[in-house]
Amino acid sequence: MARFLSPDWIAEASATAAASDELAAPTAGVTLVVQQVVTGGPDGEVRYVVTIDDGHVALRAGEDGEADVTFTLDWDTAVAMATGGIGGQEAFTSGRLRMRGDVGVLLRHGPTLAGLSTVFAGLRERTTY
Repeated sequence: MARFLSPDWIAEASATAAASDELAAPTAGVTLVVQQVVTGGPDGEVRYVVTIDDGHVALRAGEDGEADVTFTLDWDTAVAMATGGIGGQEAFTSGRLRMRGDVGVLLRHGPTLAGLSTVFAGLRERTTY
């Protein structure tokens, strides 16, 4: 089992997304780069990028200075969101999730981003937190 947000977990999440037929249709025609910054984790700050490019979804460790939107949250919030304990909207409205970048892109692609959660449901079961 991969530990949440470890390099192995990011690689497994990327492979899961790439193999998902469920993501291909809703992400067709979508180009979007989302930077995630998780602070206060067991290994310190973790940065990773989710890239959606016309039906293909990939994750990689690191940064993308040209990301459309950047989410910053602490470890506890990231774990709560990953395990279904809190939704993104609730985390945002409570101030636990901060965002910068193009808000409009989120509104346009909200259903696409919501679909990611469904695809990663199986990964949750194979993850330690």
